[in-house]
Amino acid sequence: MTARPAGRQATVRPRSRSLRTRLLVLVTAVLVCLCAATAVTTVLAQRAYLMGNLDDRVGDAVERDAGAAALHPELTHDLAFLDEGGRPAGLLAARVDARGDILSAAVIGQDTPRRSLTTAQTAALEGIAQDGSPRTRVVPGLGTYRVAALDAGGIRVLTGLPMDDVLDTIDGLVEIELAVAAVGVTAAGVVCAVVIRRQLRPLGRVAATAVEVSHAPLGRGQVTGLTRVPERDTDPGSEAGQVGAALNRMIDHVEASLAERQRGEERMRRSEERMRRFLADASHELRTPLASIAGYAELMNRGTDRVEAGLAWRRVNAESARMRSLVEDLLLLARLDEGRPLPSAEVDVAALLAEAVWDARVTGTGHVWRLELALDGPLLVRGDEAGLHQVVANLLANARVHTPAGTTVTATLETTPTTAVIRVRDDGPGIPPDLLPAVFERFTRADTSRTRAGVPEGGSGLGLAIAAAITAAHGGRVDVQSAPGRTEFTVELPVTELPPAESPLRARTAPV
Repeated sequence: MTARPAGRQATVRPRSRSLRTRLLVLVTAVLVCLCAATAVTTVLAQRAYLMGNLDDRVGDAVERDAGAAALHPELTHDLAFLDEGGRPAGLLAARVDARGDILSAAVIGQDTPRRSLTTAQTAALEGIAQDGSPRTRVVPGLGTYRVAALDAGGIRVLTGLPMDDVLDTIDGLVEIELAVAAVGVTAAGVVCAVVIRRQLRPLGRVAATAVEVSHAPLGRGQVTGLTRVPERDTDPGSEAGQVGAALNRMIDHVEASLAERQRGEERMRRSEERMRRFLADASHELRTPLASIAGYAELMNRGTDRVEAGLAWRRVNAESARMRSLVEDLLLLARLDEGRPLPSAEVDVAALLAEAVWDARVTGTGHVWRLELALDGPLLVRGDEAGLHQVVANLLANARVHTPAGTTVTATLETTPTTAVIRVRDDGPGIPPDLLPAVFERFTRADTSRTRAGVPEGGSGLGLAIAAAITAAHGGRVDVQSAPGRTEFTVELPVTELPPAESPLRARTAPV
């Protein structure tokens, strides 16, 4: 066993009590303190009242005794005034000298004649100042007394009344206060326990929801089905409701974050799949011309009797051009993906569209080409003229390659307050519905759906992808709608200059 380093002792954290227990203890402690303060205040007030009443009675009695003793000033030891009627039982009186020593003292009994005090009892009464102020003295055998001594013109007397009634009243009041406080605190504690339990139920449900959510397998990507705090426990007017509402918002944020992460992972997975498919398609497209070049080169190495040299060189040149075009298209897409800025200049869209349609007519003599310009003057956009020409040329080439001879292809140019709209429409067989969502993806081909009979060259599936990428780089967008007998590609580009509103010529439609 390894020894624990000196000075590092195991820290044991005390188990914290629940909020319900702490609230109950706190409320009970407050009630106990409140009851104690009330009881002490009541007892002190009652004692002050009773003592004041007793002091008044003692003052009246000592003045009465002084007046009675003044009738016979020469009798310094005389206590005959105690025999007068109306004296309460337990009253004691004494004659004192100037030093406060007791000369004579007696006490009145209940229905009995007065009785002289003993030496011990008189000793307890000596030394009291003769100013008439009440004082408390304990007289052996008689109990606690409230006594006062008075010097009235040389007549010195001392009178006292028992405090038993006051003390008994205070003791009884204390007992009653304790009993009432015990019953009250017990009842209040029970009521508080019930109320606290009921009031903390929403917080308990919130805590249970938090515990349940903490046990959810969030690490495995589960983003739905998380438990929410019930609606009744999300009232913003209460603290528990605020906690419940905050917990629900946090759960919503967690689900949104997990959903976003899942969507990101899904996008990454699709991106990786597209990248693998892109590399596979690119490799396949490059392998075909390379195989042809290698084959013809091998035949030529074996001798010209196996293949005509001119034919071999023409095929090698054709496959080289095909491979060069594919590589250039891939490089263009790579530059667009990197976000490299394109050359920017004012481009006349109408002239560009007319030139592209004329070029398409030269290469596609089997189709009918039409141009429609629905504008009144030059329409300018800012961008790369070569890139925009390639967009239109690719759309026209797509219509030429994937439609049979005799198909009518119409290119139109329209304007809106902020955009130039180029449309390329054909009346061919259309794009299959299952292929339509992926028509702008790279290496997407429709060989099985749109006949290319009689077309000597084959498409690589990059034309529409390049058109979409160039359009997006110019801040525009490209879309397609297709049905049998009508396929229309739409390109929208932001314009820098609209044609003038007044012009004698509104629209032109002509075959090219």
